Amino acid sequence: MPIPTPHIESKLGDFAKTVLMPGDPLRAKFIAENFLQDAKIVNGTRGMLGYTGTYNGQMVSVMGSGMGCPSIGIYASELFNFYDVDNIIRIGSAGSINMDLQLGDVVMGVGVCTESNYPAIAARCPGTFAPIASFELMLKVQAVADKMGIKLHTGNLLCSDVFYNDNTEGMNAWLRMGVLAVEMESAALYTTAAKAGKNALCLCTISDKVFSCDELMTAKERETSFTKMIKLTLSAI
Repeated sequence: MPIPTPHIESKLGDFAKTVLMPGDPLRAKFIAENFLQDAKIVNGTRGMLGYTGTYNGQMVSVMGSGMGCPSIGIYASELFNFYDVDNIIRIGSAGSINMDLQLGDVVMGVGVCTESNYPAIAARCPGTFAPIASFELMLKVQAVADKMGIKLHTGNLLCSDVFYNDNTEGMNAWLRMGVLAVEMESAALYTTAAKAGKNALCLCTISDKVFSCDELMTAKERETSFTKMIKLTLSAI
């Protein structure tokens, strides 16, 4: 596929080896403007903002992924396969399933459970592909979290295709199996990274609670208040 790709207008070399990927392109803009030095916009196709700058002298990029497996699958595939990106770290929001998780807690997805068909279609394996994170990236993030005094909750995520899900019985089943939280992109990201031979990790800040509908962050808080997770991720790359 020639560059630019259908969804990214950048030139080869515009992206760093590591890309931070929030779902919301406005969160990517917020990170670029508030955490990166000399940040320049490198993508604006379809409003999916992408920037490259430096953090403590290290070149880093940040770009939105959109919502859901199909959207992040497109951007991750093009970044891994055509823009020479080696690592994508999703920094997003999630709804807690585990009762002990509180708003603002940070979860690291070691593995992913999903009802999505994305892994089966993309991996094309004769059995069930299990999407998992890069062990290398997990070790780096955990080491930095320990130094910063940030408690990471590590375990399985649920990656769902449905945001408005009233299947309480189903969520209780995931709870019984020890799943920590639900989001919508990790299964596609981990599958795409495995297929490309690259590295991926999903970090999420708890923004709402599956079993407590009145506890949730506002859209503005989701955009701007994930500082702990952002600083942790930037410091680990």
